[in-house]
Amino acid sequence: MKQKIFKDKYHIFEIEYKKSELTYKSVDEIISALQIRIDAHPVIAFIAIFDQYKHTSSLKDGEINPKIKAAKNIIFCFGKELPTPEVMAVRPRSIGVCETEDSFILNFLEAPNENANKTMEEFVKSLKTYIY
Repeated sequence: MKQKIFKDKYHIFEIEYKKSELTYKSVDEIISALQIRIDAHPVIAFIAIFDQYKHTSSLKDGEINPKIKAAKNIIFCFGKELPTPEVMAVRPRSIGVCETEDSFILNFLEAPNENANKTMEEFVKSLKTYIY
């Protein structure tokens, strides 16, 4: 898993799996595996799945890199505490799953809560061995 800075200001975590490294064959299978983890977690609330590829391809001026074959986000919230109104600016969380010709790339924006980052990292790394 790499930590990167996207567009010089967004701290993200990202991992790329070659398709041969995973038992999952599609973005939908990966999203389903992540949702199982999310649903089993005692604090996290599942919100939705967003098909970014479908949305962008439906726009008149939508542009998609031809290397990208599918792209979805699974959206959820760790909202265990609501200490200030400002916390709403960094919620909810999502994990992006993108398919290219030979890889799956998963990424998420760094959360202000270290435990949330650890949990999302565990979910993403567990895909290499987690069988549902």
